[in-house]
Amino acid sequence: MAQLAQPVEPFGEVNVYPRPDGSLDIVATILMEPDIEGARTGLALDGSASMQKMYGANAPVSPLFRKTAGLNNVVEPVARMMAGYLAKFAGDGKAHLAYWACSPDGSAVEPLGSVTQAQAETVSVRGPKQWGRQTKLLPPVRYFVDQIFRDARWAIAVFVTDGVIEDMDEVKAYCLAFARKIALGERGFVKLVLLGVGELVDEGQMEELDDMFEGSDLCDQLGNPIDLWDHKLASEMRSLNEIFAEVVSDQVMIADSGEILDAAGKVLHRFSDGLPARLRFHLPPGSTAFTLKFPDGQVTQDLTEALDRG
Repeated sequence: MAQLAQPVEPFGEVNVYPRPDGSLDIVATILMEPDIEGARTGLALDGSASMQKMYGANAPVSPLFRKTAGLNNVVEPVARMMAGYLAKFAGDGKAHLAYWACSPDGSAVEPLGSVTQAQAETVSVRGPKQWGRQTKLLPPVRYFVDQIFRDARWAIAVFVTDGVIEDMDEVKAYCLAFARKIALGERGFVKLVLLGVGELVDEGQMEELDDMFEGSDLCDQLGNPIDLWDHKLASEMRSLNEIFAEVVSDQVMIADSGEILDAAGKVLHRFSDGLPARLRFHLPPGSTAFTLKFPDGQVTQDLTEALDRG
């Protein structure tokens, strides 16, 4: 599978699955903001030592002179913006914040409390009390899933990191067990988004998490495939609503109808009963693009980037 780095609007994600005969299976989502009753949201900020410079804390310089020394806190304005954005979708109007990868072994989580959209504009984000020396993802995942989201019908948590995750096997084992609880109806759905910042992020590792449920037969009570993880690179994000790119549903209709066309304008697939927010269709061998036609217009998506990588 190959995922386009920057699909054209209004697509949030376009995933390309090549078949042995050269044809392509496409799964594409339309960007939209969720409206889910009782939703909960969370934002987890990397507190490992490698993040100190981004918080403006990586030098023995008085706060008075940090701006002059080029040690501005670049995390705080981003965290405020994202926390405010997440808060407006929460059922209680609040986003839960925490630092993770804290303490020497990177296993501690330091809660920051919850903030409303208004409070997020001034929340202080200066880094954890104790910086971590490792980056362990399972503790914050468990913190949100087992504590903050325990009785939520639906939730989303964004984990910001700048480095390599050091407990991937443990994270994947936990998530597989949690997905089984969702499939049995014992827990509400939780979307986990790993947001990479900086140049040291291991994108291959992020993709490994994103794809861990690929081919799985686990489905929720509505028959939707369970896919807990998504990943984004901050440098490639065009808008904040991209964090919701994978939470759309096949059951959500965004238009009365739609069609998928090839380069010559031939109709390859019709959505006669409504255009869903998640599109699934097949393209014949040799296809390098497709056009989505809907009542108000049409948009063409080039696929050569994914085909070149494939």
